Amino acid sequence: MTADVGAQLRKGVVEYCVLGLLSREPMYGWQLAETLTSHGVIASIGTLYPVLGRLREKGFVVSYDEASAAGPVRKYYRLTPAGTDHLDAFRTQWTPFQRTVRELIEGDPAHD
Repeated sequence: MTADVGAQLRKGVVEYCVLGLLSREPMYGWQLAETLTSHGVIASIGTLYPVLGRLREKGFVVSYDEASAAGPVRKYYRLTPAGTDHLDAFRTQWTPFQRTVRELIEGDPAHD
């Protein structure tokens, strides 16, 4: 059951994690996947591409090709203005939501 909880939590925030990374700099798919897997947000690179597809369909990210000195052309992803707005809306809601959930599951000392 614990794994199911973790998977559901990750599924709920993975798109926002991608947007957050892209808000710092454009990144190519493998770079995104490495960062997300190393933090335990996704299981593998195969998990990332459907997420990127949904974000592109929604107009939150765009992709472009860029030559690489280390090998073949890489597909980079960057945030759009709509993606920035969407991420900002999430950030506004996340901290109060996180605080409320913590109070509900751990107890609120001010109300105990």
